[in-house]
Amino acid sequence: MRIALTSIYVNDQAEALRFYTETLGFREHTNIALGDESRWLTVVSPETPEGPQLLLEPAGHPAVGPYRDALVEDGIPLAQFAVEDVQREYERLATLEVVFTQQPTDIGPVVMAVFDDSCGNLVQIISEKPAE
Repeated sequence: MRIALTSIYVNDQAEALRFYTETLGFREHTNIALGDESRWLTVVSPETPEGPQLLLEPAGHPAVGPYRDALVEDGIPLAQFAVEDVQREYERLATLEVVFTQQPTDIGPVVMAVFDDSCGNLVQIISEKPAE
């Protein structure tokens, strides 16, 4: 068993695609019209293009709003992404006006930071520290 696909709910798929590709650096993988205004829209990491896909899923289901609102209110990220260096990625994203709710923080084995993806979610980035 392996992880092939996971979802993140987004308010606007076109806006989310721009943010996740142009700002975060993911690549569009699949973009299929579903008959209404929504799409089966996935992105992948350029580092692992055959790896897990992130589905930019429309947030239209009535349970999504209260769920995401509760997570954001409590400061809980909906998704986590690994990066080589959290401080460097924080600085790069900050220059692109990404809003961080938690600056880089050393929490022992990892360094982490949390940002608002502008699509209704908090996202955490982490980098593992080298073993000492």
